[in-house]
Amino acid sequence: MSTAPQRGFPDTEFAARCAAAQAAMARRGIDAMLFASEAEIRYFTGFLTPFWQSPTRPWFLVLPLTGRPVAVIPTIGVPLMSQCYVDDVVSWASPAPQDDGVSLLAGAIRKIIGGTGTLGVLMGRETAMRMPLADLMGLRASLDGISWTDMTADIQAIRMVKSDRETAKIRYVCELAEDAFDAVPEWVSAGMPLDQLFRDFKRDALGRGVDDVSYLVGAAGAGGYQDIIAPPSTRPLANGDILMLDTGCVWDGYFCDFDRNYAIGTPSAAAQQAHHRLYDATDAALEMLRPGITPQDLFVTMDRILRPQGAAQGGGDDVGRYGHGLGIQLTEPPSHTDWDETDIVAGMVLTIEPSLVYDDDRLMVAEENVLVTPDGATLLTRRAPRDLPVIG
Repeated sequence: MSTAPQRGFPDTEFAARCAAAQAAMARRGIDAMLFASEAEIRYFTGFLTPFWQSPTRPWFLVLPLTGRPVAVIPTIGVPLMSQCYVDDVVSWASPAPQDDGVSLLAGAIRKIIGGTGTLGVLMGRETAMRMPLADLMGLRASLDGISWTDMTADIQAIRMVKSDRETAKIRYVCELAEDAFDAVPEWVSAGMPLDQLFRDFKRDALGRGVDDVSYLVGAAGAGGYQDIIAPPSTRPLANGDILMLDTGCVWDGYFCDFDRNYAIGTPSAAAQQAHHRLYDATDAALEMLRPGITPQDLFVTMDRILRPQGAAQGGGDDVGRYGHGLGIQLTEPPSHTDWDETDIVAGMVLTIEPSLVYDDDRLMVAEENVLVTPDGATLLTRRAPRDLPVIG
């Protein structure tokens, strides 16, 4: 086990992130950027809190063309935000349904931009403006004379490339989760209810040092599973089952996201063959992964192994993609799909996540986490074996 990285980031890290965004703003003629979602506000300031789980209050960040960002937030967040990478904190007592920060936000934007100018916002896929639609419309009306421009591609391109400090946190949480996965055969057995298994896995991972197990899905079924997103049932594991656990553990605000499959007793030939095909598809992706290719290339390479006769002949899966980006969110751009032509560059952290259907209606998914390097890729997870691990 490697030593835990230092928590948090120095101001130089946030200064570099803001400078990258501001360079993009200058190229696009943007006078200020507005962020209203947890990921971007945390990315540019370091504002890390579980309070985002409450949907009651809106939170805003305005990034000028030069200097540190300005936070416009509920008063309850001022003590923490004041310790973050910001120039100023403007606050109000929230919730305030008549004006929940909208006039203060409009004033902060006007102070930076003036009467006319251009405001950058995120309008694209995998983004959100975390505020009531009525308030967003009211803000737009109050900023008459200021045009709005979509900066999704620019900001996502910055966030997709991780710094060494970010990568160290992801690598560390991958190690902690991998230790928890490796221990599963030591305490899981036939007869254990799936919901108890989930609770025990979370306790084990927390005991190993993860901050949270905010995402844990999985399934078990005779010869294979059919659903990977439903809550765990009380059904006991039985010999002949295939068990899958997929976790997004968190350490210092950064996720891992990978899974492991296990056979309860001797697996069927079909299940073992499915696991082999997933392993081979992952191998092919790892072999080709390097700067200069695209997620589309990864998808096509894996799909040829998973569905050698084409989608119409079955054998693959229709989940839509075979992996994605990873970082301060469980899933981030890019997406390993047949349409994503994003240029893969060094510093990206990606999941390789092939899936297939076998025996007509059984599903199997495999997932690893990797760092793209200048000359290839490095696994952040310890590779799952080609043969299904057997429990019992």
